Amino acid sequence: MTSDTTATDAAAQPAPKPAGRPPAWQRRLRRFGYAARPQADVRARLVPAFPEPSGRLWAVFGAGPGAAARLTRWSSWAGPLLVTLFAGVLRFWDLGSPRKVIFDETYYPKDAWSLLQYGYEGTWAKNANDALVGHPPQLLLSPEHSYVVHPPMGKWLIALGEWAFGMNPFGWRFMVALLGTLSVLLVCRIGRRLLRSTALGCLAGTLLAVDGLHFVMSRTALLDLIVMFWVVAAFGCLLVDRDRTRARLAAALPLAEDSGDGTGPARPDEAVGDRLRLGRRPWRIAAGLCLGLSAATKWNGLYYLAAFALMSVLWDVAARRTAGARRPFRSVLRHDVLPAFASTVVLALATYLASWSGWIAAKGGYYRDWATTPEGRTGAWTWLPDWLRSLWHYQTEVYAFHTGLTTPHTYQSNPWSWLVLGRPVSYFYEDPKAGQDGCTAAEGCAREVLALGTPLLWWAACFALLYVLYRWLFKRDWRAGAVACGVAAGYLPWFLYQERTIFLFYAVVFVPFLCLALAMMIGAIIGPPGSTERRRTVGAVGAGVLVLLIVWNFLYFYPLYTGMPIPKSAWHHRMWFDTWV
Repeated sequence: MTSDTTATDAAAQPAPKPAGRPPAWQRRLRRFGYAARPQADVRARLVPAFPEPSGRLWAVFGAGPGAAARLTRWSSWAGPLLVTLFAGVLRFWDLGSPRKVIFDETYYPKDAWSLLQYGYEGTWAKNANDALVGHPPQLLLSPEHSYVVHPPMGKWLIALGEWAFGMNPFGWRFMVALLGTLSVLLVCRIGRRLLRSTALGCLAGTLLAVDGLHFVMSRTALLDLIVMFWVVAAFGCLLVDRDRTRARLAAALPLAEDSGDGTGPARPDEAVGDRLRLGRRPWRIAAGLCLGLSAATKWNGLYYLAAFALMSVLWDVAARRTAGARRPFRSVLRHDVLPAFASTVVLALATYLASWSGWIAAKGGYYRDWATTPEGRTGAWTWLPDWLRSLWHYQTEVYAFHTGLTTPHTYQSNPWSWLVLGRPVSYFYEDPKAGQDGCTAAEGCAREVLALGTPLLWWAACFALLYVLYRWLFKRDWRAGAVACGVAAGYLPWFLYQERTIFLFYAVVFVPFLCLALAMMIGAIIGPPGSTERRRTVGAVGAGVLVLLIVWNFLYFYPLYTGMPIPKSAWHHRMWFDTWV
């Protein structure tokens, strides 16, 4: 790792207060030799400079000072792209295997193909799964509408792969694998911006690349990874918006002392903090669009819409307070809340509505003509368009289905057990005999696709979450709060539905934030700025061992993630807990 990992702890220090008369406790402590830390320029507090990374790593390989500087500069994109290439090779390698309809692929790929044909979800024959992977394959689809309980956006994305490569396992998994790969790139760049370190950003992306749950979900045509992609994209857009907004405030601040060339330190200014209008914010609009797309894939995206919209407003409060606002909450209510609401909530709801365009236009979908039935012609809202009333009725029926889903399932799990991987989900299992399906073991083999996070990564992430909460609550580290928000919005709402049939793979939505938390903790393990060489060396060795163990753990479970045939005894050795069987 390059020395820019030291920026993690430095950037996490609480923002210094504006210069002025020190509090009484500081004045009393001065009698005993206490000296307050120097106060940073308010402009630097609003827009911290990205630490200049060291070129010592490249010098070790014989690069001169000029070449080392160029390589260091290029690494901000070259590093994330290399990690993404690694993730892409893993995810696309033999993507069509198993050549089966596995787990909930019995729903979404078929719905996606139906959307291509009719604009709504049709009806498939009972033996459609076997026919799809038969020789030759058959598409046993009829235009009779079917009842579906998830919005269409994610299925439209799956349909793009089917349109390009056909109705086969590779085709219906292609777009999910692509989004899973791109999410690694997003996490690398988000981690770099959030942690102020290219190395830690690439580390966060690498951890995501070797997480078993993310890996399996990237190779399976389900909707949850698509939700995760749009959530991560929205988070990245809000980070860029935060930096640009704070830069706009910093540029408007007056100078405390003019050195003659207009480069003196800035000072807080009440007029700027309270009254400056922040203008157009395209990145927050992009975030609202992404949040709308997440909710238009599965409804749990709505929790992220609420959490991220609130987080963005609180970031504005903090920025205005730092710039000098005397009443930052009132200033934000006056200038920022309405544009924020329009950019996130209103835009997201409009995006959700637009995702139903096929169902609206086709007039053949389930409940599409409900408003024209005797039941639909009654009530106080008959003045609304028929399609809108039909759609609203459909949504209320879907909500009743989701909240009332309590049918027992073999692989259901309580959210209390998710972080420790108490009950993973088996998507596919076969036990071929010797000489069948690539099995060479006399004892017979097992082939399984198990939606299981990389155990050492998840267990280490439990400690990382405690560290993040400590940084947020006791060190006022906004970055730790942002990561905690990303985990909480994807995890805590499921505790409201503990009687509902829910599964561990729903947790894939907040896996990127677990990886960011772990990268943040590893940065602390390496050591803060000013540490001794011995401290840094010991920290780097400890962090390196942890990362290597996580990578080894992923490779150890790799056969269970891909459905490779392994001897029965090897399969049993990987069942570390009875609840994994």
